[in-house]
Amino acid sequence: MASNIDYHPLADRMRPATIDSFTGQEHILGKDKPLRIAIEQGRLHSMVFWGPPGTGKTTLAKLISSSCEAQFLTVSAVLSGVKDIRAAIEQAKQYREVYEKDTVLFVDEVHRFNKAQQDAFLPYVEDGTITFIGATTENPSFELNNALLSRVRVYVLKALDSEHIKSILQKALSNKEKGLGQQSLSLNEDVLIKLANVSDGDARRALNLLEIASDLAEEGEITEKLIDEVLVDGSLRRFDKGGEAFYDQISALHKSVRGSNPDASLYWFTRMIDGGCDPLYIARRVVRMASEDIGNADPRAIRLALDAWETQERLGSPEGELAIAQAIVYLACAAKSNAVYTAYKAAMQDAKQSGSREVPLHLRNAPTKLMKSLDYGKDYRYAHNEPDAYAAGEHYFPDDMDAREYYLPVNRGLEIKIAEKLAMLREQDKKAKETKN
Repeated sequence: MASNIDYHPLADRMRPATIDSFTGQEHILGKDKPLRIAIEQGRLHSMVFWGPPGTGKTTLAKLISSSCEAQFLTVSAVLSGVKDIRAAIEQAKQYREVYEKDTVLFVDEVHRFNKAQQDAFLPYVEDGTITFIGATTENPSFELNNALLSRVRVYVLKALDSEHIKSILQKALSNKEKGLGQQSLSLNEDVLIKLANVSDGDARRALNLLEIASDLAEEGEITEKLIDEVLVDGSLRRFDKGGEAFYDQISALHKSVRGSNPDASLYWFTRMIDGGCDPLYIARRVVRMASEDIGNADPRAIRLALDAWETQERLGSPEGELAIAQAIVYLACAAKSNAVYTAYKAAMQDAKQSGSREVPLHLRNAPTKLMKSLDYGKDYRYAHNEPDAYAAGEHYFPDDMDAREYYLPVNRGLEIKIAEKLAMLREQDKKAKETKN
């Protein structure tokens, strides 16, 4: 590795200089795709690149600027503030006055700017002072202001597949001017595939790993053992503990359980654990799944979920994670019902919309003489004193509110029996009302 101040990392040296040498993102850069046409014709428009790290967001921004012969300015949302934005805007104005050319202002990690900082761009995007290009790993719908979003086009970049990564690594190995071609490195196909796989779709990560391995290689040979040594933390999976990937994966886990697929459920669970997710967070969500998607079809599910949560709290890893896995598999295989969840939402809607209706007198407790004199608890029918311990025809809703049927058990699991019992009780209610009338 060079040690002088002119040194640039391999990933930076290997940035494509033309759109034809760019690897991946065919869905937006393929022939006749709008962005490809805009780049080839030198037509600028403001945009946001949304995608995982190492997929080419910065490189694309530079290629677009170069193709349009525009000045390229960059601002990092991590290090910069409104003052830096204003300085860049002033530089863009001067560049236009002197050279009569456009400026591309590239904002890396734009999601880290607050509302005021994002708003600072708007007038200058509208009057053409700058062409705004933002890069983000987070969902723009949640992280960017609507005002800014309405003025840009969002392009979604995808993680590179293994073949793309292999192609990028091979270019770096063979390029004698900018790459590692002068070092006479040797590595077999298996090592190349391993490098591509552990890079997890991130070209920058792949090139960084290759460069480190090349510095450590004895007699120029890069082996699988050497790659393992370079991977200090043993895991390089994408997982951001609160960002887009986090919520996508917990959603996939929940939907796999709901869909009764234990194998996919285990896959997403282990993906999250491998990525560094707190097992207690997953345990809490598993309890939610037990109530929302299984409910009374199998009441054992929530108990098993709670037991797994407690096991994780008491024993930690890896015993606790195995207990959570057991609960997840059970939930995925259990009979499904969202009847309680649906009933709860319907009842909550009524509670919010119906106002503060009074509790009927017969349902009120009467611990004092005064309350009894006001007819609290009068005519209340104690269910245990009724036939079958059921007060047929009794009204439990407010007096000015008709009875509701929120809970509609499904024809699965224990809810089959519950449905049968409720049907019998409602028939008794019907007969009691007919007799009363």
